[in-house]
Amino acid sequence: MNLAFFFDLQYLLYVGPFLLLAMFASWRVKSTFLKFSNVGVRSGMTGAQAAAAVARAGGAEVTIERHQGFLSDHYDPTTRTLRLSPEVYDGRSVASIAVAAHEAGHAIQDAKAYAWLGIRSQLVPVAKIGSMSWVWMFMIGMILSTQAGKGGSPIGTFLIDGGILLFGATVLFQLVTLPVEFDASNRAKAVLAQTGIVSNQEEADGVSKVLGAAAMTYVAAALTAIATLLYLLSRRRD
Repeated sequence: MNLAFFFDLQYLLYVGPFLLLAMFASWRVKSTFLKFSNVGVRSGMTGAQAAAAVARAGGAEVTIERHQGFLSDHYDPTTRTLRLSPEVYDGRSVASIAVAAHEAGHAIQDAKAYAWLGIRSQLVPVAKIGSMSWVWMFMIGMILSTQAGKGGSPIGTFLIDGGILLFGATVLFQLVTLPVEFDASNRAKAVLAQTGIVSNQEEADGVSKVLGAAAMTYVAAALTAIATLLYLLSRRRD
């Protein structure tokens, strides 16, 4: 979001509460991960080993790589590769196992042709273009329309609508992401329990807390995106 919007009280009223929620969610996922990074698992597995075991149990064939960046873990469906941050790849904790298994859950989704994952993958290019260009189109359109006076500007209106449409693609991507992330966590927890990688209730509860905190970040992002879209639509009517 361009900083110019922060000088608009209407924007803060629409989006401000959800930005605070997103900040809280980001803090919570990091603090929860760090907390359970100090809780070991009886299996003694590293995150990389757990990811391989979960993927294999779910029928997915993946390559697992170490990837730099704190909590930069992700699954790349184009190469069927799990990229795990050093803390997760080498860690032997509840937190490492939880995150690694979650990413392996995405690999299982891919292997099972999970529909929502396919839809999200198709939306990635559009969402990237939208996230990079919508704000400039919208702001330039607003400036042109303001300068044109009461009659408005056809070009300005076109740019405003184009910016809103592009951001709408980003909102759609955020919404589709929700079932994908929740399903990956559910698959991960089920396989962890079935395989015995998580061997007791304490470890299972820790995994649920780590994944629950991560899920909250996706919910907060979706709510922020929806609120921003409503704000843009309200400004269009002004």
